[in-house]
Amino acid sequence: MAATLKQAVKKFLRPQVAAVGFAPVERFDDAPEAHHPARVCKDAKTVIVLGIPVPQGMLRSPDYNLYGVHRTYHSAYTMLDHIALNLSNFIEAKGKFLAIPIPSYAPMVFHQFEPWGVMSLKHAAVKAGLGRFGRSGQVYHPKYGSLLRLAAVVTSAAIPGDKLLPDELPCPSNCRACMKICPSKAFDENGSFQKMTCLTYAIKHAIYPLALKTEEGLKNIERVINTAGHNYWIDCDECVKVCPLNKR
Repeated sequence: MAATLKQAVKKFLRPQVAAVGFAPVERFDDAPEAHHPARVCKDAKTVIVLGIPVPQGMLRSPDYNLYGVHRTYHSAYTMLDHIALNLSNFIEAKGKFLAIPIPSYAPMVFHQFEPWGVMSLKHAAVKAGLGRFGRSGQVYHPKYGSLLRLAAVVTSAAIPGDKLLPDELPCPSNCRACMKICPSKAFDENGSFQKMTCLTYAIKHAIYPLALKTEEGLKNIERVINTAGHNYWIDCDECVKVCPLNKR
């Protein structure tokens, strides 16, 4: 039954996504408690991770690179959310299962002004055999590099997991291209990626300086970002452009 459902899910997704992976919830024992799959779906058994790549063409655009990043990323997020919703309904129609989509981006949860996904899609992708973390803090797929945008579905249906990729760094051994080019200096002296340094430099929205300039606005930062402020502008993609894993 489980193997049959897995094949049905893959067939349902085949014309819509470029990558799909399955991870049993046992692989999430190290996840933060508040963001564990079991906190998302009652009787969670499996996390299904979906991926759609954005085209390399937008990285190479002479004049409209960041315009392309903005639109391709947000178009992919919307498409993935629709697919995850449809997949959740497809799974529930197959039996007495529960399923819930994990947003590809918003809504987010804020911890001390730091944005977190409902679940970490990057960690879920690794646990579903779709990639490995690189030096840049991004997850790299064997074919699509870091150009894969992600969403997921958590379900109470037990579905066999996929094989994990080898536990090794996907980056070329001596490559430090992302660290050298980063204009925000988001890598510390040990080469560790600092997420908030990157986000405060790269993520812009016209509503942020207006809605978040008061104590009341900051108190409601989660509501502001998840409603008025989620269609943000990406003001930097230097690490994505320079990465050799994105030039295959």
